[in-house]
Amino acid sequence: MTDTLIPVETTDAAAAASYVDRHGALHTLPDAAAEAQVRADDRAHVFHSWSAQALIDPLPVAAGEGATFWDYQGNAYLDFSSQLVNLNLGHQHPDLVRAIQDQAGRLATIQPSMASDVRGELARRIAEVAPGDLDKVFFANGGADANEYAVRMARAVTGRRKVLSMYRSYHGGTATAISLTGDPRRWANEPSDGSVAHFFGPYPYRSSFNASNEAEETERALAHLEQVITLEGANTIAAIIIETVVGTNGVLVPPPGYLEGVRALTEKYGIVYIADEVMVGFGRVGEWFAVNHFGVTPDLITFAKGVNSGYAPLGGVVISERIASHFDTVAFMGGLTYSGHPLACAPGVATFEVFERDGILERVRDLGDRVVGPRLREMAERHPSVGDVRGLGLFWAIELVRDRETREPLVPFNASGADAAPMGRVAAACKQAGLWPFIHFNRMHVAPPLVIGEADLVRGLDIIDAALDVADAEITG
Repeated sequence: MTDTLIPVETTDAAAAASYVDRHGALHTLPDAAAEAQVRADDRAHVFHSWSAQALIDPLPVAAGEGATFWDYQGNAYLDFSSQLVNLNLGHQHPDLVRAIQDQAGRLATIQPSMASDVRGELARRIAEVAPGDLDKVFFANGGADANEYAVRMARAVTGRRKVLSMYRSYHGGTATAISLTGDPRRWANEPSDGSVAHFFGPYPYRSSFNASNEAEETERALAHLEQVITLEGANTIAAIIIETVVGTNGVLVPPPGYLEGVRALTEKYGIVYIADEVMVGFGRVGEWFAVNHFGVTPDLITFAKGVNSGYAPLGGVVISERIASHFDTVAFMGGLTYSGHPLACAPGVATFEVFERDGILERVRDLGDRVVGPRLREMAERHPSVGDVRGLGLFWAIELVRDRETREPLVPFNASGADAAPMGRVAAACKQAGLWPFIHFNRMHVAPPLVIGEADLVRGLDIIDAALDVADAEITG
């Protein structure tokens, strides 16, 4: 596991910055001229996603290792977002890097219609840890592709068109995936796939159902979902897609019985249940797939990100026997040139080896139960700006409010500009102290690499604790 990595300060202003890795080796970072070139190229030629191009200032990153990355000036940041919650095994994991190098030296690419040893091995390993009879894997290039193709499978098998998804959700940026998405990124992209309807999922802290406890939240959320199914026409609905633990839109852990209830409803009405595990699969909550934590077996599981820690683009759909058998004699109308690319599958196979050798799943459960959960709950007791904390494993949210009684968010929904400034100040306090946070709306998410050293994890939580003083200064109640 990674230890604390120490940046080396230099007194020579002209000298390049340096850092010492966990093995004690000194590394010199590129100089100021290199940083200037990175900034110039980025600002002149790179078009960034989800951004107003003239209003952003991307940080040039020079190096990374484990749970830490460095800018060109030698400033070290604990990566508490795992980049985009995909760097599960951290920056520059030697086993994953070696797997790519070895595969590139042996067979760099092969078309998807041919059999590949590394593609087949990864599919087998995924099937072995998936629940029930989900034994086939269709490889895609990422999470959005995976969700697109899962929906396509469900529509082909059921002969229906409509798909239900939650308002608080994100499923990707392609045409159907952005329509499935519930959050504001969908708005500017409408109309797209018109056969999507949204519903309210459980959110005990801000219940849409006036529930006073988790049991009521589960009962009422399921009743609402069944009503939506009825009003939308059960015989028109191909699938329901749910993030097993809602990710960017709140780290919403479903209350006991909810996912089991969803599974029962899908079976009752002949609807395909798609579990979106793009963010929470492969160890993030201490299980290979988060559905395993809840004892639920969906029809399809979509994945990406943690399958190979994002070292190369890879995603996919794990397919149950019922769905897969439909295509035994009927062609599946879908495919990608880079489906199961060897350079992406190789670090995926290495990921399984690292997880098993280093006990990653057990480690994540231990750190979540013993370190993160207790510390965040203790912060909530001391900081009046903290309305709620929730999570599993190494995936948590701190929800910030102006008033605990009214639960008014620290910043408005989908805030930008001056309205979002309070959260910007909290984020700036974290960065100044050496932690790169994951901020979304009025929440700070805690999602470090799964290999983070315990000392670094505690240090990161200390930084967050201090930054919450900034949020406390904003409260009105």
